[in-house]
Amino acid sequence: MLKRTLALAAGIALSVSAVVANAADVLKVSAIPDEAPTELLRKFKPLGAYLEKELGMPVEFVPVADYAAVVEGIAADRVDLAWLGGFTFVQTRLKTGNAIPLVQREQDEKFTSKFISADPAVKSLQDLKGKTFAFGSVSSTSGSLMPRYFMQKDGIVPEQFFSRVAFSGAHDATVAWVQAGKVDAGVLNASVWDKLVAAGKVDTAKVHVFATTPTYYDYNWTVRGTLDPALTAKIKQAFLALDPANPEHKAILDLQAASRFIETQPENYAGIEEAARAAGLLK
Repeated sequence: MLKRTLALAAGIALSVSAVVANAADVLKVSAIPDEAPTELLRKFKPLGAYLEKELGMPVEFVPVADYAAVVEGIAADRVDLAWLGGFTFVQTRLKTGNAIPLVQREQDEKFTSKFISADPAVKSLQDLKGKTFAFGSVSSTSGSLMPRYFMQKDGIVPEQFFSRVAFSGAHDATVAWVQAGKVDAGVLNASVWDKLVAAGKVDTAKVHVFATTPTYYDYNWTVRGTLDPALTAKIKQAFLALDPANPEHKAILDLQAASRFIETQPENYAGIEEAARAAGLLK
């Protein structure tokens, strides 16, 4: 009888522990580090508070050192939800087999990259032959992969065309390098360029856009495939419910550089996978 009672008590304790643990679950959110860590956190705070309210659970931002760490975090179930570039999503999907792209910003259906220079004589890529050039991170869709893909389609192999190719690591760093004369030109995410110009963080009297890529699919919010489907559905609905007519929601959308969020699907990123294979970045 004593053993049975102890076993019953242990069973109840385990059940209570499970309930408490479930109640204390935290949604771990991360993002590719395509901007300064302080900027990523500033952009996330209002969104995190909104998600906490909509989901009824704590939400924690998990900063990472590089793009690969986000992929590993999702694959190891250490990250539940992440803001990914198109290429990082492709890598995550290939590694996990089940990562789910939930939503993207409306403009991510037709995203572009901007080529910039502080040299007024530069009017096109051809004017940069033999000069220095900066991409963002080697894993960046908009700061490296897609601009490189479009350049190669035009017969430009960066390592042969430019005297030196460098990687700044982030979009805002690329602008800083170009503005300071560290490189003759660079390429970055069109959305970050617009944000930096609007915030007065780039001197457009010095740095100008001389070319824009064709459009492509880019960023999305992705969840790990092992996340509870009911929670996944709630997260998607929370993003889709953000309404620019609501001042609180508009503040969140503005920080995300989004007019609104729309649904997305893995098939949208087939072109990026093709570009990555063509560049030898996937095997």
